[in-house]
Amino acid sequence: MTEAGQRYGTREALGPHGVLLFFTSLAPTEPHGYRLHTAWRLFLSAPESDDLPRMLGDLTRTAASHIAQASATGHRWHPLGPQRSMVNGGDMHIAPDATYVGVGVSTLDSDDGRWYQLARTLREPSATGYRRSVFDLKGHCYLLLTDDTAIHIDRNPHAPLHYDGVRSSKPLDADRSAHWHNPHANLTDQGDHTTREVWRNLTGLHHTLTSYLTARPVT
Repeated sequence: MTEAGQRYGTREALGPHGVLLFFTSLAPTEPHGYRLHTAWRLFLSAPESDDLPRMLGDLTRTAASHIAQASATGHRWHPLGPQRSMVNGGDMHIAPDATYVGVGVSTLDSDDGRWYQLARTLREPSATGYRRSVFDLKGHCYLLLTDDTAIHIDRNPHAPLHYDGVRSSKPLDADRSAHWHNPHANLTDQGDHTTREVWRNLTGLHHTLTSYLTARPVT
């Protein structure tokens, strides 16, 4: 969000979407015994990076190609590199035994409009003289984890205080009753056509990474 705002209108302008990869490593001193690592990939503004489902589909095919090339040569590929890295920011150097736990995508497109429409308003003062910033804009995040949890985050900086915008296919509260009725149990099948296409293509990327990164190496 901040990167897109700072680089808007420059030769290094970013597209509205970013992909995130999540890993954990053992950390006995941490409260839960592990440390979360997040690496991400941001994309320069271009037609191919503007269409989120298409971008995710392209990334899935790229990952599958890297996996096939590594397998053909007897090597092990990793999305963080050092060769054929899929990321360009965040925790890019983590312990070799870190475990892949999920993938997510963040977008600045929202029901208020597309990023490219909204970005122009950041440079124009309103009738009251108030100049908006990227922190006034909505956003969405979609996450898929290896325990089959799907999470959708609707980030609305002007929402009421009691609204957190988080929907999950599984309870995120460990104390939640086992008999709790979850209206979002089938989260990836909910929403409009565009939302379901995001879920479908994110699922393809997640399955490609999960099946390879969590499989035991052949000895």
